[in-house]
Amino acid sequence: MSTETESQLLARRPERLVSLDVLRGFDMFWIIGGKQIVVAISLLTSMPWIDWALARMKHPEWHGFEPWDLIFPLFLFIAGVATPLSIQHRRRRGDSDRKIYGHILLRGVLLVVLGIVHNGLPADWTTATGWQNHRYPSVLGRIGLAYLFAALIVMRTDLRGRLLWIVGLLVGYWAALRFIPIPEFGAGDFAPGHTLTDYLDRLMIPGSLYQGVRDPEGLGGVVPAIATALLGAITGQMLMRSDRNGIEKTLRMFLGGLICLGLGWAWDQESVLQFPINKNLWSSSFVLYCAGWSLELLAVFYLLIDVWKWRWGTTFFIVIGTNSIFIYMAPQFINFHYAANQILAGPQSLVPHFSGLILVLGVFALKWSLLYLMYRKRIFLKI
Repeated sequence: MSTETESQLLARRPERLVSLDVLRGFDMFWIIGGKQIVVAISLLTSMPWIDWALARMKHPEWHGFEPWDLIFPLFLFIAGVATPLSIQHRRRRGDSDRKIYGHILLRGVLLVVLGIVHNGLPADWTTATGWQNHRYPSVLGRIGLAYLFAALIVMRTDLRGRLLWIVGLLVGYWAALRFIPIPEFGAGDFAPGHTLTDYLDRLMIPGSLYQGVRDPEGLGGVVPAIATALLGAITGQMLMRSDRNGIEKTLRMFLGGLICLGLGWAWDQESVLQFPINKNLWSSSFVLYCAGWSLELLAVFYLLIDVWKWRWGTTFFIVIGTNSIFIYMAPQFINFHYAANQILAGPQSLVPHFSGLILVLGVFALKWSLLYLMYRKRIFLKI
Protein backbone atom coordinates (compact mmCIF):
# COMPACT_ATOMS: atom_id res chain seq x y z
CA MET A 1 0.00 0.00 0.00
CA SER A 2 1.32 3.45 -0.90
CA THR A 3 2.37 5.68 1.96
CA GLU A 4 2.02 8.87 -0.09
CA THR A 5 -0.68 11.35 0.87
CA GLU A 6 -3.55 12.11 -1.49
CA SER A 7 -2.07 15.52 -2.28
CA GLN A 8 1.25 13.89 -3.21
CA LEU A 9 -0.51 11.36 -5.41
CA LEU A 10 -2.37 14.14 -7.19
CA ALA A 11 0.69 16.35 -7.49
CA ARG A 12 2.19 14.29 -10.28
CA ARG A 13 1.37 15.49 -13.77
CA PRO A 14 -1.34 13.22 -15.24
CA GLU A 15 -1.55 12.43 -18.95
CA ARG A 16 -4.17 14.43 -20.81
CA LEU A 17 -7.50 12.63 -20.82
CA VAL A 18 -8.09 12.33 -24.55
CA SER A 19 -11.21 10.31 -23.79
CA LEU A 20 -12.77 13.37 -22.15
CA ASP A 21 -12.46 15.45 -25.34
CA VAL A 22 -13.77 12.54 -27.42
CA LEU A 23 -16.76 11.96 -25.15
CA ARG A 24 -17.54 15.68 -25.08
CA GLY A 25 -17.37 15.72 -28.88
CA PHE A 26 -19.57 12.62 -29.10
CA ASP A 27 -22.12 14.35 -26.87
CA MET A 28 -22.06 17.58 -28.90
CA PHE A 29 -22.27 15.72 -32.21
CA TRP A 30 -25.90 14.83 -31.54
CA ILE A 31 -26.73 18.46 -30.81
CA ILE A 32 -25.03 20.05 -33.82
CA GLY A 33 -26.10 17.58 -36.48
CA GLY A 34 -26.46 13.96 -35.39
CA LYS A 35 -30.17 14.09 -34.63
CA GLN A 36 -30.95 16.08 -37.78
CA ILE A 37 -29.17 13.46 -39.89
CA VAL A 38 -31.23 10.65 -38.33
CA VAL A 39 -34.44 12.64 -38.91
CA ALA A 40 -33.51 13.21 -42.57
CA ILE A 41 -32.79 9.49 -43.05
CA SER A 42 -36.14 8.61 -41.45
CA LEU A 43 -37.93 10.59 -44.18
CA LEU A 44 -36.35 8.35 -46.81
CA THR A 45 -37.04 4.96 -45.26
CA SER A 46 -39.56 3.20 -43.08
CA MET A 47 -37.11 0.78 -41.46
CA PRO A 48 -38.23 -0.02 -37.88
CA TRP A 49 -34.82 0.73 -36.35
CA ILE A 50 -35.00 4.33 -37.58
CA ASP A 51 -38.40 4.84 -35.92
CA TRP A 52 -37.01 3.28 -32.73
CA ALA A 53 -33.95 5.58 -32.82
CA LEU A 54 -36.11 8.67 -33.34
CA ALA A 55 -38.30 7.72 -30.38
CA ARG A 56 -35.14 7.63 -28.22
CA MET A 57 -34.27 11.17 -29.36
CA LYS A 58 -37.23 12.83 -27.66
CA HIS A 59 -37.66 14.11 -24.12
CA PRO A 60 -40.52 12.54 -22.14
CA GLU A 61 -43.28 15.05 -21.56
CA TRP A 62 -42.78 14.87 -17.78
CA HIS A 63 -41.68 11.80 -15.77
CA GLY A 64 -39.51 9.14 -17.37
CA PHE A 65 -36.19 8.82 -19.15
CA GLU A 66 -34.97 8.51 -22.73
CA PRO A 67 -31.34 8.54 -23.94
CA TRP A 68 -31.89 12.05 -25.32
CA ASP A 69 -32.29 13.22 -21.72
CA LEU A 70 -28.63 12.34 -21.12
CA ILE A 71 -27.17 14.89 -23.57
CA PHE A 72 -27.37 17.86 -21.18
CA PRO A 73 -26.37 16.21 -17.86
CA LEU A 74 -23.53 14.31 -19.58
CA PHE A 75 -22.04 17.60 -20.72
CA LEU A 76 -22.30 19.00 -17.19
CA PHE A 77 -20.83 15.79 -15.74
CA ILE A 78 -17.87 16.11 -18.14
CA ALA A 79 -17.40 19.72 -17.05
CA GLY A 80 -17.28 18.42 -13.49
CA VAL A 81 -14.65 15.81 -14.40
CA ALA A 82 -12.50 18.55 -15.95
CA THR A 83 -12.81 20.89 -12.94
CA PRO A 84 -10.16 19.35 -10.63
CA LEU A 85 -7.84 18.87 -13.61
CA SER A 86 -8.20 22.56 -14.49
CA ILE A 87 -7.63 23.67 -10.90
CA GLN A 88 -4.52 21.50 -10.64
CA HIS A 89 -3.20 22.90 -13.93
CA ARG A 90 -3.64 26.48 -12.73
CA ARG A 91 -1.98 25.77 -9.41
CA ARG A 92 0.91 24.05 -11.20
CA ARG A 93 1.57 27.13 -13.29
CA GLY A 94 1.63 29.28 -10.15
CA ASP A 95 -1.86 30.81 -9.99
CA SER A 96 -2.92 31.84 -6.50
CA ASP A 97 -6.21 30.60 -5.05
CA ARG A 98 -7.53 34.15 -5.33
CA LYS A 99 -6.83 34.16 -9.07
CA ILE A 100 -8.45 30.72 -9.48
CA TYR A 101 -11.55 31.91 -7.60
CA GLY A 102 -11.72 34.89 -9.95
CA HIS A 103 -11.54 32.63 -12.99
CA ILE A 104 -14.27 30.36 -11.63
CA LEU A 105 -16.56 33.33 -11.01
CA LEU A 106 -15.84 34.87 -14.41
CA ARG A 107 -16.42 31.57 -16.23
CA GLY A 108 -19.72 30.95 -14.47
CA VAL A 109 -21.02 34.46 -15.18
CA LEU A 110 -19.91 34.36 -18.84
CA LEU A 111 -21.76 31.10 -19.39
CA VAL A 112 -24.92 32.63 -17.95
CA VAL A 113 -24.55 35.66 -20.25
CA LEU A 114 -23.88 33.47 -23.29
CA GLY A 115 -26.98 31.46 -22.43
CA ILE A 116 -29.08 34.62 -22.45
CA VAL A 117 -27.61 35.56 -25.84
CA HIS A 118 -28.20 32.04 -27.17
CA ASN A 119 -31.91 32.42 -26.41
CA GLY A 120 -31.92 35.22 -28.97
CA LEU A 121 -32.03 38.92 -28.23
CA PRO A 122 -35.50 40.52 -28.24
CA ALA A 123 -36.56 42.19 -31.49
CA ASP A 124 -36.95 45.44 -29.54
CA TRP A 125 -33.76 44.83 -27.52
CA THR A 126 -33.17 48.57 -26.98
CA THR A 127 -36.36 48.91 -24.92
CA ALA A 128 -37.16 47.80 -21.39
CA THR A 129 -40.33 46.08 -22.63
CA GLY A 130 -38.34 43.76 -24.88
CA TRP A 131 -36.12 42.59 -22.04
CA GLN A 132 -39.09 42.21 -19.68
CA ASN A 133 -40.48 39.53 -22.01
CA HIS A 134 -37.16 37.83 -22.69
CA ARG A 135 -36.41 34.26 -21.55
CA TYR A 136 -33.39 34.24 -19.24
CA PRO A 137 -33.01 30.58 -18.16
CA SER A 138 -30.87 28.52 -20.55
CA VAL A 139 -28.79 25.38 -20.93
CA LEU A 140 -25.56 27.38 -20.70
CA GLY A 141 -26.93 29.28 -17.71
CA ARG A 142 -27.64 26.01 -15.88
CA ILE A 143 -24.13 24.77 -16.72
CA GLY A 144 -22.55 28.05 -15.66
CA LEU A 145 -24.26 28.26 -12.26
CA ALA A 146 -23.84 24.56 -11.47
CA TYR A 147 -20.16 24.70 -12.47
CA LEU A 148 -19.61 27.87 -10.44
CA PHE A 149 -20.88 26.46 -7.15
CA ALA A 150 -19.43 22.99 -7.74
CA ALA A 151 -15.97 24.44 -8.47
CA LEU A 152 -16.11 26.55 -5.31
CA ILE A 153 -16.97 23.43 -3.32
CA VAL A 154 -14.11 21.53 -4.97
CA MET A 155 -11.72 24.32 -3.99
CA ARG A 156 -12.72 24.06 -0.32
CA THR A 157 -13.35 20.35 0.31
CA ASP A 158 -11.82 16.89 0.11
CA LEU A 159 -13.55 13.71 -1.07
CA ARG A 160 -15.54 13.31 2.14
CA GLY A 161 -16.73 16.90 2.00
CA ARG A 162 -17.83 16.59 -1.61
CA LEU A 163 -19.77 13.41 -0.89
CA LEU A 164 -21.52 15.14 1.99
CA TRP A 165 -22.42 18.03 -0.29
CA ILE A 166 -23.85 15.63 -2.89
CA VAL A 167 -25.97 13.82 -0.31
CA GLY A 168 -27.10 17.09 1.24
CA LEU A 169 -28.05 18.65 -2.10
CA LEU A 170 -29.96 15.61 -3.39
CA VAL A 171 -31.76 14.74 -0.15
CA GLY A 172 -32.40 18.40 0.66
CA TYR A 173 -33.87 19.05 -2.80
CA TRP A 174 -36.17 16.03 -2.50
CA ALA A 175 -37.26 17.03 1.01
CA ALA A 176 -37.99 20.60 -0.07
CA LEU A 177 -40.21 19.51 -2.96
CA ARG A 178 -41.83 16.78 -0.89
CA PHE A 179 -42.63 18.67 2.31
CA ILE A 180 -42.70 22.45 1.67
CA PRO A 181 -46.24 23.51 0.70
CA ILE A 182 -46.90 26.11 -1.97
CA PRO A 183 -50.08 28.15 -2.61
CA GLU A 184 -52.90 26.25 -4.33
CA PHE A 185 -51.07 22.93 -4.65
CA GLY A 186 -49.73 22.18 -1.17
CA ALA A 187 -46.68 19.96 -0.62
CA GLY A 188 -45.44 16.92 -2.52
CA ASP A 189 -47.32 17.61 -5.76
CA PHE A 190 -44.98 16.65 -8.63
CA ALA A 191 -47.38 17.62 -11.43
CA PRO A 192 -46.17 20.13 -14.07
CA GLY A 193 -46.27 23.66 -12.67
CA HIS A 194 -47.27 22.46 -9.20
CA THR A 195 -43.83 21.96 -7.66
CA LEU A 196 -41.87 24.18 -5.32
CA THR A 197 -39.23 24.56 -8.04
CA ASP A 198 -41.79 25.86 -10.53
CA TYR A 199 -43.32 28.17 -7.94
CA LEU A 200 -39.97 29.72 -7.00
CA ASP A 201 -39.06 30.16 -10.66
CA ARG A 202 -42.30 32.07 -11.23
CA LEU A 203 -41.48 34.29 -8.26
CA MET A 204 -37.78 34.87 -8.87
CA ILE A 205 -37.07 34.75 -12.60
CA PRO A 206 -37.78 37.91 -14.62
CA GLY A 207 -39.13 37.77 -18.15
CA SER A 208 -40.89 34.74 -19.57
CA LEU A 209 -40.62 31.05 -18.76
CA TYR A 210 -40.26 28.41 -21.47
CA GLN A 211 -43.48 26.61 -20.53
CA GLY A 212 -45.35 29.64 -19.22
CA VAL A 213 -45.74 28.42 -15.64
CA ARG A 214 -42.43 26.58 -15.50
CA ASP A 215 -39.02 26.38 -17.13
CA PRO A 216 -36.89 23.22 -17.47
CA GLU A 217 -33.74 25.37 -17.08
CA GLY A 218 -35.05 27.45 -14.17
CA LEU A 219 -33.15 28.44 -11.04
CA GLY A 220 -34.59 25.74 -8.79
CA GLY A 221 -32.97 22.94 -10.77
CA VAL A 222 -29.53 24.47 -10.29
CA VAL A 223 -29.41 22.94 -6.78
CA PRO A 224 -29.37 19.27 -7.86
CA ALA A 225 -27.36 20.17 -10.98
CA ILE A 226 -24.50 21.16 -8.66
CA ALA A 227 -24.49 17.54 -7.50
CA THR A 228 -24.20 16.40 -11.14
CA ALA A 229 -21.05 18.50 -11.52
CA LEU A 230 -19.69 17.30 -8.15
CA LEU A 231 -20.16 13.65 -9.14
CA GLY A 232 -18.09 14.46 -12.20
CA ALA A 233 -15.48 16.23 -10.07
CA ILE A 234 -15.10 13.18 -7.81
CA THR A 235 -14.58 11.08 -10.94
CA GLY A 236 -11.99 13.53 -12.24
CA GLN A 237 -10.14 13.47 -8.92
CA MET A 238 -10.02 9.68 -9.05
CA LEU A 239 -8.68 9.73 -12.62
CA MET A 240 -5.87 12.05 -11.53
CA ARG A 241 -4.49 9.62 -8.97
CA SER A 242 -1.18 7.97 -9.84
CA ASP A 243 -1.52 5.00 -7.46
CA ARG A 244 -4.21 3.29 -9.58
CA ASN A 245 -3.76 1.88 -13.06
CA GLY A 246 -6.12 2.41 -15.96
CA ILE A 247 -7.94 -0.90 -15.57
CA GLU A 248 -8.63 -0.24 -11.89
CA LYS A 249 -9.93 3.25 -12.68
CA THR A 250 -12.16 1.81 -15.40
CA LEU A 251 -13.60 -0.77 -13.00
CA ARG A 252 -14.23 1.90 -10.37
CA MET A 253 -16.16 4.00 -12.87
CA PHE A 254 -18.08 0.99 -14.12
CA LEU A 255 -19.06 -0.12 -10.60
CA GLY A 256 -19.78 3.45 -9.52
CA GLY A 257 -22.05 3.79 -12.54
CA LEU A 258 -23.96 0.67 -11.62
CA ILE A 259 -24.43 1.94 -8.06
CA CYS A 260 -25.73 5.31 -9.30
CA LEU A 261 -28.07 3.62 -11.78
CA GLY A 262 -29.41 1.39 -9.02
CA LEU A 263 -29.93 4.27 -6.59
CA GLY A 264 -31.62 6.41 -9.25
CA TRP A 265 -33.91 3.56 -10.28
CA ALA A 266 -34.80 2.76 -6.64
CA TRP A 267 -35.64 6.39 -5.86
CA ASP A 268 -37.93 6.47 -8.88
CA GLN A 269 -40.05 3.57 -7.59
CA GLU A 270 -43.41 4.19 -5.94
CA SER A 271 -43.05 4.63 -2.18
CA VAL A 272 -43.36 7.37 0.43
CA LEU A 273 -39.80 8.39 -0.50
CA GLN A 274 -40.39 8.43 -4.26
CA PHE A 275 -38.79 11.15 -6.37
CA PRO A 276 -39.61 10.33 -10.02
CA ILE A 277 -36.88 10.51 -12.65
CA ASN A 278 -37.68 13.82 -14.29
CA LYS A 279 -35.40 16.00 -16.45
CA ASN A 280 -37.71 19.03 -16.19
CA LEU A 281 -37.25 19.05 -12.41
CA TRP A 282 -33.67 17.72 -12.60
CA SER A 283 -34.89 15.44 -9.82
CA SER A 284 -32.42 13.79 -7.46
CA SER A 285 -33.20 10.38 -8.99
CA PHE A 286 -32.52 11.90 -12.42
CA VAL A 287 -29.12 13.15 -11.18
CA LEU A 288 -28.11 9.69 -10.00
CA TYR A 289 -29.50 7.87 -13.03
CA CYS A 290 -27.74 10.20 -15.48
CA ALA A 291 -24.52 10.08 -13.46
CA GLY A 292 -24.70 6.29 -13.73
CA TRP A 293 -24.93 6.35 -17.52
CA SER A 294 -22.28 9.10 -17.70
CA LEU A 295 -19.89 6.95 -15.68
CA GLU A 296 -20.54 3.91 -17.88
CA LEU A 297 -19.89 5.93 -21.04
CA LEU A 298 -16.75 7.52 -19.63
CA ALA A 299 -15.51 4.11 -18.47
CA VAL A 300 -15.84 2.72 -22.01
CA PHE A 301 -14.25 5.77 -23.67
CA TYR A 302 -11.44 5.90 -21.08
CA LEU A 303 -10.66 2.20 -21.43
CA LEU A 304 -10.55 2.28 -25.23
CA ILE A 305 -8.79 5.62 -25.69
CA ASP A 306 -6.60 6.31 -22.66
CA VAL A 307 -5.83 2.77 -21.50
CA TRP A 308 -5.77 0.72 -24.73
CA LYS A 309 -4.68 3.80 -26.77
CA TRP A 310 -7.34 3.38 -29.46
CA ARG A 311 -7.06 6.45 -31.70
CA TRP A 312 -8.77 5.47 -34.97
CA GLY A 313 -11.69 7.83 -35.68
CA THR A 314 -11.24 9.83 -32.48
CA THR A 315 -10.15 13.00 -34.30
CA PHE A 316 -13.68 13.36 -35.68
CA PHE A 317 -15.05 13.87 -32.17
CA ILE A 318 -11.99 15.63 -30.69
CA VAL A 319 -12.42 18.39 -33.28
CA ILE A 320 -15.96 18.97 -31.94
CA GLY A 321 -15.15 18.49 -28.26
CA THR A 322 -12.28 20.98 -28.11
CA ASN A 323 -14.48 23.89 -29.24
CA SER A 324 -17.85 22.75 -27.94
CA ILE A 325 -19.10 26.06 -26.53
CA PHE A 326 -18.08 27.89 -29.71
CA ILE A 327 -20.03 25.57 -32.02
CA TYR A 328 -23.03 25.64 -29.69
CA MET A 329 -23.10 29.45 -29.96
CA ALA A 330 -22.00 29.77 -33.62
CA PRO A 331 -25.46 29.35 -35.25
CA GLN A 332 -26.53 32.55 -33.51
CA PHE A 333 -24.03 34.44 -35.68
CA ILE A 334 -23.38 32.20 -38.73
CA ASN A 335 -26.19 31.02 -41.01
CA PHE A 336 -24.88 27.54 -41.81
CA HIS A 337 -28.24 26.54 -43.30
CA TYR A 338 -28.17 29.37 -45.85
CA ALA A 339 -24.53 28.71 -46.78
CA ALA A 340 -25.13 24.98 -47.28
CA ASN A 341 -28.21 25.73 -49.40
CA GLN A 342 -26.18 27.98 -51.69
CA ILE A 343 -23.30 25.52 -52.02
CA LEU A 344 -25.45 22.43 -52.54
CA ALA A 345 -28.18 23.85 -54.77
CA GLY A 346 -26.86 21.87 -57.75
CA PRO A 347 -26.63 18.43 -56.10
CA GLN A 348 -30.02 18.94 -54.47
CA SER A 349 -31.65 19.65 -57.83
CA LEU A 350 -30.07 16.54 -59.37
CA VAL A 351 -31.46 14.20 -56.69
CA PRO A 352 -34.48 16.03 -55.23
CA HIS A 353 -35.59 12.93 -53.34
CA PHE A 354 -32.43 13.16 -51.23
CA SER A 355 -32.30 16.96 -51.03
CA GLY A 356 -33.21 17.04 -47.32
CA LEU A 357 -30.48 14.60 -46.37
CA ILE A 358 -27.95 16.39 -48.58
CA LEU A 359 -28.77 19.68 -46.89
CA VAL A 360 -28.41 18.46 -43.29
CA LEU A 361 -25.18 16.66 -44.19
CA GLY A 362 -23.96 19.87 -45.79
CA VAL A 363 -24.84 21.96 -42.74
CA PHE A 364 -22.99 19.55 -40.48
CA ALA A 365 -20.02 19.38 -42.87
CA LEU A 366 -19.70 23.17 -42.77
CA LYS A 367 -19.77 23.19 -38.97
CA TRP A 368 -17.23 20.39 -38.69
CA SER A 369 -14.96 21.95 -41.34
CA LEU A 370 -14.89 25.23 -39.43
CA LEU A 371 -14.06 23.36 -36.23
CA TYR A 372 -11.35 21.37 -38.02
CA LEU A 373 -9.78 24.57 -39.35
CA MET A 374 -9.74 25.98 -35.82
CA TYR A 375 -8.29 22.71 -34.52
CA ARG A 376 -5.49 22.72 -37.10
CA LYS A 377 -4.70 26.35 -36.32
CA ARG A 378 -4.75 25.50 -32.58
CA ILE A 379 -7.57 27.99 -31.97
CA PHE A 380 -9.50 26.90 -28.92
CA LEU A 381 -12.11 29.34 -27.66
CA LYS A 382 -12.39 28.49 -23.99
CA ILE A 383 -14.07 30.31 -21.14
